[in-house]
Amino acid sequence: MDENMKTLKGMGLTMYEAEAYVTINSLISSNATEIAEKSGIPRSKIYDVLKNLVKKDFIEVEDGRPLTYNVKSPVEVLSREKEKIDSQIDDTITRLTYVYENGMSQVQAPIWRIYGVEKIISQEIEIIKRAKNSINMRIGFLFEGEGDALVKALKNRSDLRINILASPSCYINNEEIDIIALFKEADIPIQKADIPFVKVIISDSKEMMHTYTKFSEDKRNVIPETAIGIWNKYEDIAKNYDDRFMNQLKKMKNKKK
Repeated sequence: MDENMKTLKGMGLTMYEAEAYVTINSLISSNATEIAEKSGIPRSKIYDVLKNLVKKDFIEVEDGRPLTYNVKSPVEVLSREKEKIDSQIDDTITRLTYVYENGMSQVQAPIWRIYGVEKIISQEIEIIKRAKNSINMRIGFLFEGEGDALVKALKNRSDLRINILASPSCYINNEEIDIIALFKEADIPIQKADIPFVKVIISDSKEMMHTYTKFSEDKRNVIPETAIGIWNKYEDIAKNYDDRFMNQLKKMKNKKK
């Protein structure tokens, strides 16, 4: 099956409907007999197939003897179907996210270990997306690609109170990364602080994730394959860490006065 057929079937067409639409695109305008011959669709099926394509607004039918079927532009048809699918996906995301978050709140022991850099970064982004009021972070290091991912996610959440305390820099593949500049250039609030080799993200004083990793012997480069995230949804623990974070931030601001 070629890619066009796969895409059309993914939009809800049957195999015969997809084959007929692809065939009519090459013919532009034709009758049922020719379409059946060119597509290989049985003549006993072709009229039902074409009738369905008319209903789905992929083609138009013109009265006459015989009936003439005219194709609609793929740009018009597929763009319309793409918008419909995108809307359906957005609605599904909304519904399933509600179910997911409701289910998460029912878990008795909400602590999970997350292994692997990609999964850790993905979980950080999800925490940011779920946040309702605030995101507080301590950043002692970054993984490759993580800084850009965090910046993009945080820029999309201008409705949140965001505070970041970070080490001035870290090393990725022996290249020094200016953590402070990375976030400041995106107008994301960040302050330089003495942060150990650990990373913490806290959302709404309700959930948080610690991330740990081993470093090379010279303490410069992270060893990504050793990374582990501890995702915690105990609200008492998250609030305790958030309170400590805000106290540290307050003391730093008072020193500057």
